[in-house]
Amino acid sequence: MKVIGIIAEYNPFHLGHLYQIKKAKEMYPDSIIIAIISTNFTERGEISIINKWDKTKICLEYGIDLVIELPTLYATQSADMFAYGALAILSKLHIDTLIFG
Repeated sequence: MKVIGIIAEYNPFHLGHLYQIKKAKEMYPDSIIIAIISTNFTERGEISIINKWDKTKICLEYGIDLVIELPTLYATQSADMFAYGALAILSKLHIDTLIFG
């Protein structure tokens, strides 16, 4: 079984995000999909339109198997630090494939 990792802000969650999840499920059937999402704050340091609890609920409703919060320390940094923090966590979960969205 493959483990797929998605890194995203989902601020707000839109049809492109839904397409990405559906495509991942289509390309990797019988896989576990883990999303690591930003907190109540965005990469630009602004307050997120959707709180982390509602983001998590949306992810689970659309077929994400596990949702992990990217710590605020990384979630509010520049793109390289955002990605570094997310990848550090996902690498410990031994993902096979990475999707960044």
